[in-house]
Amino acid sequence: MALFNFGKKKEEKKAPACCCGGGGTQADGEVSASCCGAPTDGICCVKVLGAGCKSCHEQYENAKAAVKALDLPVEVEYITDMEKVMEYGVMSMPAIVVNEQVVSMGKVLKAADVEKLLRKPEC
Repeated sequence: MALFNFGKKKEEKKAPACCCGGGGTQADGEVSASCCGAPTDGICCVKVLGAGCKSCHEQYENAKAAVKALDLPVEVEYITDMEKVMEYGVMSMPAIVVNEQVVSMGKVLKAADVEKLLRKPEC
């Protein structure tokens, strides 16, 4: 007896697109070597994922301050669309995404702590 899966589509795992729309992510979710024109060892995009609450907004401001302090040529994107947030698999907010990888979630980091994250070689 054969089992059929009527009405259900095979779920595809879709990697979030790069913030700039260029280069972007590869099928395996890795950032390509030309993401935003920057090499993968550099920071091409920084995002703060949140619900729009006070804590999430504070994390966004701290991330902007860290990017400015490090003089990085990127803009911090603030994403409150829950559908987009869920694409990253984030279950607690605020969260920080660097080069399409979640590097922090569930706590508000101070600007100095965000700077430390952005200096890590794997970002």
